[in-house]
Amino acid sequence: MNNHFAVVVVGFGPSGAVAAGLLGNFGIRALCVDRARAVYDKPRAIAVDHEIMRVFQGLGVVDRIAEHVAVFPPSEYYGVDGQLIKRIDTVPKPYPLGYTPTMVFTQPPVEAALREHAASYDSVEIALGTEVVDFVEADGIVTVNLKDDTGATRTVTCDYLIGCDGASSTVRTQLGIAYEDLEFDEPWLVVDVRVNEQGVEKLPKVAIQYCEPSRPCTYIVGPGGHRRWEIMLMEGEDPRAMQQDDAVWTLLGRWLTPQDGELWRAASYRFHALVAKEWRRGRVFIAGDAAHQQPPFIGQGMCQGVRDVVNLIWKLNAVIRGDADASLLDTYQTERSTHVKQLTTRIKDIGRLICERDPAAARERDARLLREAGGVVKTIARQDIVPKLDGGLLSANAHPANGALFPQPRVVHRSAGDDAHALFDIVVGEGWRVVTVGNAPVTPKVASAADALGAQIVTLAPDGDAHHATTDGTRSVVELDGVLAGWFTRNQCVAAIVRPDHYVYGIAADADALERELASLIATLHPAQTVAA
Repeated sequence: MNNHFAVVVVGFGPSGAVAAGLLGNFGIRALCVDRARAVYDKPRAIAVDHEIMRVFQGLGVVDRIAEHVAVFPPSEYYGVDGQLIKRIDTVPKPYPLGYTPTMVFTQPPVEAALREHAASYDSVEIALGTEVVDFVEADGIVTVNLKDDTGATRTVTCDYLIGCDGASSTVRTQLGIAYEDLEFDEPWLVVDVRVNEQGVEKLPKVAIQYCEPSRPCTYIVGPGGHRRWEIMLMEGEDPRAMQQDDAVWTLLGRWLTPQDGELWRAASYRFHALVAKEWRRGRVFIAGDAAHQQPPFIGQGMCQGVRDVVNLIWKLNAVIRGDADASLLDTYQTERSTHVKQLTTRIKDIGRLICERDPAAARERDARLLREAGGVVKTIARQDIVPKLDGGLLSANAHPANGALFPQPRVVHRSAGDDAHALFDIVVGEGWRVVTVGNAPVTPKVASAADALGAQIVTLAPDGDAHHATTDGTRSVVELDGVLAGWFTRNQCVAAIVRPDHYVYGIAADADALERELASLIATLHPAQTVAA
């Protein structure tokens, strides 16, 4: 048995399963271990956004999970006296990344599909019922001691170790990495109910934040008959007692009776805002809940973990294959820690708004929100809350587009001789891309640099004539809805350099600027070669 792996992933929850699937997709030899043998059969995460659906698309699992995903309806916030004070919804069509920007999902079957997909790769070994005893890094190798639930032990080595092993992470604990506390700590009860048809008729059709000082509460519409309540616990209430069936039904009495559905899960939590002070020690990394915890008020917990591993795995792949210097891995913490802190701070602010317990202060909050809205509640786009990347592997030439997600429009292509349409990534592929619009010149230097980067050059045809789109595998596309054309116009550029994780590295207004941007990127990825040259 070959006990050396390029990467060992600890934890096979959503983040670990996506990490293992991405490693398999790259053909990297990997081992993924988890102490549990089966997917937890109750939902924990409930929301997923269009960025993560794009990741699932890249893995090839979107169709398999579609029946377990539904549109996240608008979220309405109601104040002290039951008045509407805030409303959050999605952006209108055409959707910028090709999917409804925010969705709800049922975790157990989605997680099972992610696990099955990861296990389908020949280069990926899965060891369930297995935990990490300890690990040590020396001489450029990480040695990991494992033990399974029969008591059998095994020692493996790897080039890199990733801890995706949850909030009580063995990997983070052994490294002695502390959390930075962003100062949010509130006791809540999370209740999931499978509601029957008569129950569904009684319930709101939109998500609601009850910003009521007497008992702040969140109501979420999940797929099918799945409904969730997140209910703040009051001082003196015993969290364990409050999660018992009788107590739960008493809390739900405002909406339902036991005849309207069955309890699926009731669990008490302390909602925290914590971010690891370090995300990497040498060849060992942490990701997902091992690296951060945030309140659930806009449903970004699982999304954050998936962003972590997507960011890390493409960089590991580049380093392992010699396509980038190992210094690229330093940008993992720079990018993800900053992003998580920014988003967690915004989520925390929403939580503080919801959790106001003083009636006078809550009334002032309601009045302030209505004043700020000009007396009429305006709908805020939920995805505007999620920040772009700030720092890391981005162009030194500052521009608002740098660090933003590049759009994924519907584009025309030829299929069996007929015009058809599909999403951008499906047609042009993954990896580095240099996307140009109209008649933007692709000079020999641009072509040479793109080749050195391993990037595909994609040209967006300018006139909307579908018959200018060529066959699959070529670099010319025509979009259907004007999403990309509008993006280039707003950003006053003719070219964008797009990273493998779909974030924009930099933009260019002409061919000369594009040549400089590509040269700078290559120098950053290969600093030693640049110095030698």
